[in-house]
Amino acid sequence: MGGRRLRGTALAAVGLAAVLAVGACSAGGDSGGNDAAAPAAEGGKDAGAARDQDQAAPGGTGGADLRVDQRSIIYTGTMQVRVDDVDTAAREATAAVTAAGGFVGGDRRSSQSADARAVLTLRVPAEKFAGVIDQLAGYGKQERREIRTEDVTEQVVDLDARIATQRARVESARKLLAQASSVDQLVTLENEVGTRQADLAALEARKRRLADLTALSTITVTFLGRDASTAEEGADLGFLSGLGGGWAVFLTSVRVLLTVLGALLPFAVVIGVPLWLLLRWRRRRPRRTPPPAGPNPPGPPFGPPGGPVSAPPPVPAARSGP
Repeated sequence: MGGRRLRGTALAAVGLAAVLAVGACSAGGDSGGNDAAAPAAEGGKDAGAARDQDQAAPGGTGGADLRVDQRSIIYTGTMQVRVDDVDTAAREATAAVTAAGGFVGGDRRSSQSADARAVLTLRVPAEKFAGVIDQLAGYGKQERREIRTEDVTEQVVDLDARIATQRARVESARKLLAQASSVDQLVTLENEVGTRQADLAALEARKRRLADLTALSTITVTFLGRDASTAEEGADLGFLSGLGGGWAVFLTSVRVLLTVLGALLPFAVVIGVPLWLLLRWRRRRPRRTPPPAGPNPPGPPFGPPGGPVSAPPPVPAARSGP
């Protein structure tokens, strides 16, 4: 009986241990499944958000482009109009732009009667760009018009995404700064926060610049008087144009020559004046003349000095005949 009881007790203990082991394994499997399921769910959310962003972005994988009225387009216009009165046309253009909700960004005028002109830089709302262009052309005879467009929608979308990411980076750096536990960490995190904020400010400045260019279009209009000349007319003058160009080149050459002479003048004064004075002094300096040569004193005709004077040898007579 005692052996059976002991054997039953051992079997019960083994069974209890097996049950506990199975329960622990099942618990571990459930927790691992939950941990693996959480990143999968987050990954699914991120993938869904990425798909939504691609569909919203122009030219994304979703293939849903924005409509024309939803795109960011920069309009720039340049025109030239010949009018009877330049000042009157400039005043009317300023009033028209102000009434359209814009303003004058620049005003340059020349009131000479022979070459009267006014160059205005106008900023008008993008939706009223075409209407203002046509209104300016009606002030006189339009001679030239040029309109340029630039689609910056992708740049705007890219800036929006980068600004959002940079703001998140700034917030995370601020949270880490609040949890700094030492002076070194505090200094390092403060520098990191400053750098990220500077990058964010630069991105926001670019976004504001693009927003200004897309919201307000730029028109540069030139009003010319009846007698004002243009570059195209001057090019057709032929001989007179060549003469004017040659005269301009001549004047330029003279200016260059005078510039060179002006640069060399200090050296000429410092070096040339002393040299000229030295040469002048040497010319005025009296020259030493050698004494005049007198007659040579008569010496002894023949013989050594102090000896008797001997007569010159006789000259033989010439023979005559054979």
